[in-house]
Amino acid sequence: MGDFGARLESALGTFGQICLGIDPHSFLLEQWGLGDNAEGVREFGLRAVDAATGSVGIVKPQVAFFERHGGAGILALEQVIRSARAAGLLVIADAKRGDIGSTVEAYGQAWLSPGSPLEADAMTVVAYQGVESLRGVIDLATGAGKGLFILAATSNPEARATQTAEVRAGAHAGATVARQVVNEVGALNTGAGLGSIGVVIGGNLVLHDLGLDSAALDGTPILAPGYGEQGASLTDLGSTFGAAAPGVVANVGRGVLKLGPERLSDALRSAADEARGAL
Repeated sequence: MGDFGARLESALGTFGQICLGIDPHSFLLEQWGLGDNAEGVREFGLRAVDAATGSVGIVKPQVAFFERHGGAGILALEQVIRSARAAGLLVIADAKRGDIGSTVEAYGQAWLSPGSPLEADAMTVVAYQGVESLRGVIDLATGAGKGLFILAATSNPEARATQTAEVRAGAHAGATVARQVVNEVGALNTGAGLGSIGVVIGGNLVLHDLGLDSAALDGTPILAPGYGEQGASLTDLGSTFGAAAPGVVANVGRGVLKLGPERLSDALRSAADEARGAL
């Protein structure tokens, strides 16, 4: 199977930078003629997978939209993930889990362990307690050939003050919080090509404002939300991320999902072409 970084690099090379966020918002379910219930999110997810197959290489189900329907919603998510992986898509579970010790390791076991009902190829995690607090899930991911995307600089404006705050002590004193996360993640990726441990950096942000530069991101996969509804343009992908742009997974969600299932596949191909032209 190989490690996640190699599989991600292959998917990006074959299909381009676009990742479809599978986000069954209530208003989208209504637009698609589906009920706001577990069956509705299951059908929404499976239709999204069908549209993504052959159009992009990566999908990112947002776990919360399934969790809100309880156990039946989780079962629907299991089916969507299974369908996507069977179709050859890489699946990033957007779970944003974070804790310490055995607890965070258990989160990893749920989403990354081979054979788990929720097994994905990668998951999003939060390092508020420090990147090293994620050691259990980092080791689990690398041992199982899976990936992680650790939040560094998210696309929401409320996060700016925290993520640009200056670290006052330790080896990263003087850096921004975002830069410390990027530096520590970069140190985990020691081989050639893309690593398996990535970061989340909003496509609607300016690296310099975060205390970042493209050199610090060399070899680190970047999951970039913010395209479409949050204002980022795929035509700016190259200018935003510079030399690190080929390792960017550009997430599109509501902007294409609102077009409906019949137009989704074409919209994804157009987005991939737009991103390709920006590199």
